[in-house]
Amino acid sequence: MSTITRRIIPAIAIAGTMMLVATGCVAGEDAPADTAEADTAASGEWSSDTISLDFATYNPLSLVVKDQGLLEEILGDEVTVEWVQSAGSNKANELLRSGSIDVGSTAGSAALLARANGSPIQVIDIYSQPEWAAIVVGPDSDITSVEDLAGKSVAATKGTDPYFFLLQALEEAGLSIDDVEVQNLQHADGRAALDGGSVAAWSGLDPIMAAAEVESGDKLIYRNVDFNSYGFLNATEDFIENHADLAQAVVDAYEQAREWALENPEETAALLAEVAGIDPAVATTVIEERSNLDVSGVPGDDQIAVLEKIAPVLVDSGDVQGGKESVDKALDSLVNDTFAKKAVGGE
Repeated sequence: MSTITRRIIPAIAIAGTMMLVATGCVAGEDAPADTAEADTAASGEWSSDTISLDFATYNPLSLVVKDQGLLEEILGDEVTVEWVQSAGSNKANELLRSGSIDVGSTAGSAALLARANGSPIQVIDIYSQPEWAAIVVGPDSDITSVEDLAGKSVAATKGTDPYFFLLQALEEAGLSIDDVEVQNLQHADGRAALDGGSVAAWSGLDPIMAAAEVESGDKLIYRNVDFNSYGFLNATEDFIENHADLAQAVVDAYEQAREWALENPEETAALLAEVAGIDPAVATTVIEERSNLDVSGVPGDDQIAVLEKIAPVLVDSGDVQGGKESVDKALDSLVNDTFAKKAVGGE
């Protein structure tokens, strides 16, 4: 394991001073700590003996945390860490909603959709500012623009950034979702459908998309970094409120992973290649050109600004049960910056 020099505030020391309300805010620095939390901190025990979180190839920092045992090192032998792989933001949201995991990786747009539809999650850390979605066609396709998608079949995974990327791209081109036939396929299946000729285009996601470029000769006909939302690390409100010490440990581990990944891009790409089963050169492109891990882990105004642009498209899509009101409420309550600020020494 590589030595990481970043000073991380011990999570267990924070548990006795933190009181969270339902919105994820701190009660105040001078407020008395909950007795149970104070007892926990004093005894050196964690609030639970297990924690479940995901890892995903679209979240390189999760791979570093898992591979190097960073969270296990922080928690010691008293807590069992359970890892579950997420195939996409939609799957991570399903796992969070069902209680199968405590912390999960999604795109910001997917987190907004989930909270707007009643899933009690908040973003506790930002893991990347990627350009991970684009519109992809086969090597021999005569489709050269988004306008050419009218009347065509397009593969996309609903509830993920590539799906919202498609919605925004269509709107910009003067089209709507009704002008195309969306095949709701998981990301890897979308690539397979494109390569097999059963769809005309695919709204793709890295690293699968980058592999498709190299291995199949697929073409990215439309890219727009502004239509990609940030990588969100989300936790359930129940976990945040009742296991603040463990939430802090997770964010601490992520901030350690970020520093290591930035200092070791080649090793990070090699790890991605191994886990994703892709060529190292493809993984290098993803890490060095499209991931942008060098971003503040503290969620806040920058992320909300991106989501505010996506929000009207999300409302118009009909995917939110409560419409604009639910989306606005979700925007106001999605961010919890408590843990990330402490992890980077800001508070």
